Amino acid sequence: MSPQGTKEIKKMAIRIIILFGIISLLGDIIYEGARSVNGPYLKLLGVNATILGLIVGLGEFIGYIIRIVSGYFADKTRSYWFFTILGYSLLISIPLLALAGYWQVAALLIVIERIGKGLRSPARDTLVSYATKKVGTGFGFGLSEFLDQIGALLGPMIFVVLLSSNTEKTIIDYQKAYSVFWIPFLILLAVLLITFFKFRMPVEFEEKENNSIENKKIFWLYSIFIFFTTFGFINFAIVGYHLKANNIVSDAQIPFLYAFAMIVDAFCGLLIGKIYDKMKIKNEKAGLLVLIILPVFSILAVLLVFLHNLLAIYVAMFIWGFVLGSHETIMKAVVADLTSVRKRGMAYGIFNAIYGFAIFLGSFISGYLYDFSVNYMIAALVSAEIISIVFFIILKKEI
Repeated sequence: MSPQGTKEIKKMAIRIIILFGIISLLGDIIYEGARSVNGPYLKLLGVNATILGLIVGLGEFIGYIIRIVSGYFADKTRSYWFFTILGYSLLISIPLLALAGYWQVAALLIVIERIGKGLRSPARDTLVSYATKKVGTGFGFGLSEFLDQIGALLGPMIFVVLLSSNTEKTIIDYQKAYSVFWIPFLILLAVLLITFFKFRMPVEFEEKENNSIENKKIFWLYSIFIFFTTFGFINFAIVGYHLKANNIVSDAQIPFLYAFAMIVDAFCGLLIGKIYDKMKIKNEKAGLLVLIILPVFSILAVLLVFLHNLLAIYVAMFIWGFVLGSHETIMKAVVADLTSVRKRGMAYGIFNAIYGFAIFLGSFISGYLYDFSVNYMIAALVSAEIISIVFFIILKKEI
């Protein structure tokens, strides 16, 4: 292919990545905005930390388990767009939270939103991965994550504005705020359909390969490592609950802290993606060595965020955002680089199910231990990260 043709293909690949980034941006306005206040909202509806951890963890677990099924059938039927559109449609559950007067109803809607993410994620990530192969998987997913996190910033900031008065917030105040998300939801559906009709076959950007995971041992070692480092990564719902229960910050500051972390996530995702691609130039698997930052920084975040000190909390949220940006960028890039075209949806499904199971256990155990002692919870999370470091050493030797 001529240099001019290659240049045009790269431009088209970037357009696809940007369009999917805009779709993710709108999706994040909706569900990341909600996630920034779901903890305090459920507290107002009458749940304790254990039930909160169970709701959040169960939603994540179900959503990620579904990814195995949706990833398998997306590969089997090549219906990547069907699962992508269906999954995004279930974001309707977030504006419907405005009608939830009981915590059981709110919990169901939160779980439905996670199911939608489980349906769409393997298919969407597979579609994006085809385009990233033309511009670098690290950079491609980093660019997608950058746009994605603009939405993750805007969503919580909407709640910051709507909950910024000095009066004590009620259930009605939160429900009015949730109802605002009908607007980005309808815009998202419109952009998604436009993208579908414009780019139906992004698989053409990547040449066909064999149908098996290229290095199964590395893939499974990588997945085990991710399980433990994700288990030990503190869920923001627990952080928000802690800040609310101890009156450390105001209601409006809780989503602001989350928005701050999303800004860090956006820029650090791009940075870590470029570093990952540069390391791959010398050795195809060398990019995996960047993964050591995940457990090390996760330990720092959990040690700082539960100190009753505002500066320590902001530093912790900076680190937390950096780790989350790495999760969303290099984790996905590694899966794309370890798998073939025809099995990638399934690979993303398996990987994300493991990731989700870790979130479920980590969130539930965190909430359970929090009701007894914050120190017990911190010890459990730090221990999980230390185990992940051990598996990183094993993975490094295998590479």
